[in-house]
Amino acid sequence: MYRDTETEGAGGSSEAVVEPVRVLLLDDHPENLLLRSTILRKYGYLTETASTVEEAGQMLDGIDIAVLDYHLGAGKFGTDVAAELRRRRPEVPIIILSATLERRFGGVEDMHLLKGYSSIDDLLTALRSFEARLRGKQVVVDARDFFYSRINMAMGDDVVLEILDAEGNWQYVNETCARLLEHPREWFQGRNMFEEMPELVPDWLETIRTVAETRETYMDRTWRGLLNLPRRGVEWVWNVLIFPITLHTRETGVVLTARILERKTIL
Repeated sequence: MYRDTETEGAGGSSEAVVEPVRVLLLDDHPENLLLRSTILRKYGYLTETASTVEEAGQMLDGIDIAVLDYHLGAGKFGTDVAAELRRRRPEVPIIILSATLERRFGGVEDMHLLKGYSSIDDLLTALRSFEARLRGKQVVVDARDFFYSRINMAMGDDVVLEILDAEGNWQYVNETCARLLEHPREWFQGRNMFEEMPELVPDWLETIRTVAETRETYMDRTWRGLLNLPRRGVEWVWNVLIFPITLHTRETGVVLTARILERKTIL
């Protein structure tokens, strides 16, 4: 486990000896474990590798950071290990690696990286931020740019994407959303959706609160109406997906995405 110690040199002076950070890697594919452990050792990390939930569970008392693959074989998930680690050692940072955004997105993990969109550099940046925290140094990672923009990359540029807290305060919007709502992206930060657009309260306020509180997912493929100002003479049919997320503030929030399925002209 990580610790700082002091040793006395030949001249009587004390110098800090910093032990390497121990990282648990959990993945059911041996080639992924070999690749990640090789790269992390190159950058000075000590790695412990596990291919099953049971193997990982035996290593939780001797690690500083956990990097857990979400989808494991035989119906097992890395979030099972995350929950056990959080119960036993709540101070240990957790990173979840996943190829998809699913219902379990968010939760006890501290960071979620998307396979295919997050590079090894992203993983190293996340590890360095947690390592800095362990060593009592300032963490300089901007979680919103690092974290939220990758959700947008996964969803696609043609999707309206908004990230909000449980009360509807905007944390992030993508360019598609900003254009649709006719404001620059920087306008949204810190503003409340329902104060700016009170006409959305009846349909969306309770839904967003429910998703944030229960961590369930809301989906509607037949939504007709407005996610923005109404367009006269045009009816848009939306596919709306709202799923929970742990915000960079560690509070619970939601990701609201919407894609136009059909445009209809009203005569």
